[in-house]
Amino acid sequence: MEAVTPVENVVTAECAVEVSENCAEQESPALEIAEAAEEDEKVANARRFNAMSKEQLRDTLKEILENDKMEAHREVTSIKQAFFNIKSRENMEALTAFVEVGNNPAEFASDPDEVENEIKELYAQFKERRAAFIAAEEQRLAANLEKQKEILTRMEEIAADIDNVNTKFPEFQQLQQAFKAIKEVTPSAESEIWKQFQNVEDRFYDNLKINKELRDFDFKRNLEAKRALIEEAVKLETLADPIAAFRALQGLHDQWRAIGPVAKDIRETLWDEFKKASTIINKNHQDYFEQRKAAELANEEAKTALCEEIEKIDINAFKSFADWNTATEKIIELQKKWKEYGYASKKANNALYSRFRKACDDFFEAKTAYFQKTKDELNTNLEKKTLLCEKAEALKELDDIKKATDEIVKLQAEWKSIGSVPRKVSDAIWQRFTAACNYFFDERKRAGKERHRAEMENLEKKRAIMEQLKALPKDGDRKEVMPRIKELQAEWQNAGFVPFKMKDKLYAEYREICDALYDAYNQREARNRMANFQARVSELKADGSKASRERDRLQRICEARRNELKTIENNMGFFSIKSSAGNSMLKEMENKIKRIKQDIKELEEKIALLDAEA
Repeated sequence: MEAVTPVENVVTAECAVEVSENCAEQESPALEIAEAAEEDEKVANARRFNAMSKEQLRDTLKEILENDKMEAHREVTSIKQAFFNIKSRENMEALTAFVEVGNNPAEFASDPDEVENEIKELYAQFKERRAAFIAAEEQRLAANLEKQKEILTRMEEIAADIDNVNTKFPEFQQLQQAFKAIKEVTPSAESEIWKQFQNVEDRFYDNLKINKELRDFDFKRNLEAKRALIEEAVKLETLADPIAAFRALQGLHDQWRAIGPVAKDIRETLWDEFKKASTIINKNHQDYFEQRKAAELANEEAKTALCEEIEKIDINAFKSFADWNTATEKIIELQKKWKEYGYASKKANNALYSRFRKACDDFFEAKTAYFQKTKDELNTNLEKKTLLCEKAEALKELDDIKKATDEIVKLQAEWKSIGSVPRKVSDAIWQRFTAACNYFFDERKRAGKERHRAEMENLEKKRAIMEQLKALPKDGDRKEVMPRIKELQAEWQNAGFVPFKMKDKLYAEYREICDALYDAYNQREARNRMANFQARVSELKADGSKASRERDRLQRICEARRNELKTIENNMGFFSIKSSAGNSMLKEMENKIKRIKQDIKELEEKIALLDAEA
């Protein structure tokens, strides 16, 4: 290289100042946003993996291991958290279903999960391989640090050799490039090693006598590179994803630091332009996290309200199964709402979930205890009423009907003071008790000769009516026979009482005759209706919409008949039988139930026929 002129010495001094200032500029990377980078990645991973199923999470973890991506430890942590979030929800749903059918929550045990075992095994493999990876990475970074130290040692020797600094300029540039080419070193030593590098650069350029044209060319090249970075930063302002823009900006800051200095008079202006673009991107990133924080706060408030709503339910006010079932439906609705809300803040989310789950568990535990207690009370009442039945039946041995009847009245009063019994035996125990009671009332009514004579006359009348009913044809004209049956039945009803001991047998014979007549005509009519309906089905088959409407109509009629049947059966449970007349009314209700059941059966056959032809 040629000798350096005094003018070039001035340029060199100016360059040294510029280099020193540029180094200061490089020492201000985007530290204000670096702390948020790791949180950004966690949020992105959480959203991505929370949308996956357990099997997808397992496959993703397996893919990471197959590709040996040991740097993906944050993704693996997010996968693990997402998987156990799913498991937690599944266990809660299973527990809710387990408790709703009356089970004790303490006896609940989750089902084995093969995917969970695979996840745990894969995670253990990753931890083992990750530990080896970190150890190797630490060795690599330490080796890189030693290489940079060796380069710095040589650069310091060149910078210190003031007499030969010009001839060593190409070697110094090569050393600079070699130093920068080593991208990663031990993090704790990175800042100090870069400071040493910048200091040795300052000393070198202070002592370097280089011509102005070469320096200007270097400034121009650096200016073009930094202008390009500014343009890229401006483009990032329009990027829809603020997290992606933020990460891209970090890369641009790393590139800015690696580029050399520019002319001193434009250095601050150029940095302000880049800083302005960076500020906008950082602001967008900050706004995004503020919005997310607001959404998490809203979710926290909503979930807190759900917890409070369950906790304020007064279980002590529930006095019946219906009260508990109504509250259970409300609890289930609140659980559905809980699933609709997103995550609360990290600090509150787990605590809120534990609070909500405890409130649900406490409710279902109290419900189970109430049901068990009520069941015990019903069984106790059944024992008491069974004892009353036995007492009433034992009174049949008494010859004094009046005394026995008085005792029956006392037993009836005691019966009313006892609560409900299990529903499945309610009708049977009631019928047993009323049968025992009616025996005495009927016996007392039969006292007296005049009544007995009237009952015998009524008996002959009813037998005559039965003979007339027997004489009616079972295959005649329905329009002629049915009115005659109604007339004879009306005569039967008006004929009065018959002797008590013969009442049931006579009525059974009468009902058998009537049922045989009705069954004959009803079955024939039902067969005719079914035959007509079968012919109609062939017509409906050609038009699917008509067949569908007909099926809906039949289904509605069938449902109405079922409701009517249910109403009659419920009313029978409240029907008090204290006389033979009351017993007759009960039998009429039983016959009506029989007819309704026949109607339901016919309707179901028609619906089945339509379904078969669909």
